[in-house]
Amino acid sequence: MTNCYITRNNYLEELTGPEPGCWVNLVAPGESELNRISNKYNLDIDALKAALDADERSRIEIEDNYTMILVNIPVREEDTDKELYSTIPLAIIVVDDAVITVCSEDTPILRQFAIGKVKDFYSYMKSRFILQILYKTSSLFLAYLRIIDKKSENVENELHKSQKNKELIELLKLEKSLVYFTTALRSNEAILEKMLRLEIIKKYPEDVDLLEDVIVENKQAIEMANIYSGILSGTMDAFASVISNNLNIVMKVLSVITIVLSIPTLIFSAYGMNTNLNGMPFANSEWGFAIVVLGAMAISLVAMIIFMKSKKFK
Repeated sequence: MTNCYITRNNYLEELTGPEPGCWVNLVAPGESELNRISNKYNLDIDALKAALDADERSRIEIEDNYTMILVNIPVREEDTDKELYSTIPLAIIVVDDAVITVCSEDTPILRQFAIGKVKDFYSYMKSRFILQILYKTSSLFLAYLRIIDKKSENVENELHKSQKNKELIELLKLEKSLVYFTTALRSNEAILEKMLRLEIIKKYPEDVDLLEDVIVENKQAIEMANIYSGILSGTMDAFASVISNNLNIVMKVLSVITIVLSIPTLIFSAYGMNTNLNGMPFANSEWGFAIVVLGAMAISLVAMIIFMKSKKFK
């Protein structure tokens, strides 16, 4: 899908096609759309396709006719068995008379620009537009990190009650999401540091200030991701230890019960052998069966009392 926007009289208008000073937004574009934009702005089609590769790394490419800034942005996974949050590449390509963005999904970052919700956004102010996108990216990382923190607290509370596999898998997904976030944020940090040296940013002092704000937001997101990842990892280890300890307690109790029940089994097995009755105690007594049964139960009861006093049942 291709959408074109331009700022006229301080209002954002949607165009039917590219014009000088416009913003071209490509969302999951097809081959024909990529070829059309590539021919229009004399771009290498591989540069346009870079953002469609989920494993593409963040980088800056400076060519004679364009500059491409590729960053990773956060996305939310809904109704899937995969991780709750992940990252995807977003390419921002600056040409002489337009700014082109390419992404494999419709993201809330660019959606805010398209519906005119971003203050002081002008399609023809290229460097500020780039920095505003990066600032919104860092802000979205922070927002998702807070959500992950809340989710982990809720799952932890559920684990205190149930300790089922479902909650542990949920924590594993959150931890996986934090790993993706940390990797993407560190990769974006290198891009931001490099942008401080670009001439396109140095031309405007107010853009340098905005870039510094973006760097601060990105560093804060990295710190939060590291803190939450450490907490989540510690929580996973703690609950794994608790579950292992509970299993050991259950096995200990079952072992004690087995020992207690094995005492009558041994006695009854001995009396059940085909031996001379004259050699078996109480064999000729009228109350022999009752005496043997009660004796076995008494011995088991004594063994149980001994185990209870030694706290083997706790």
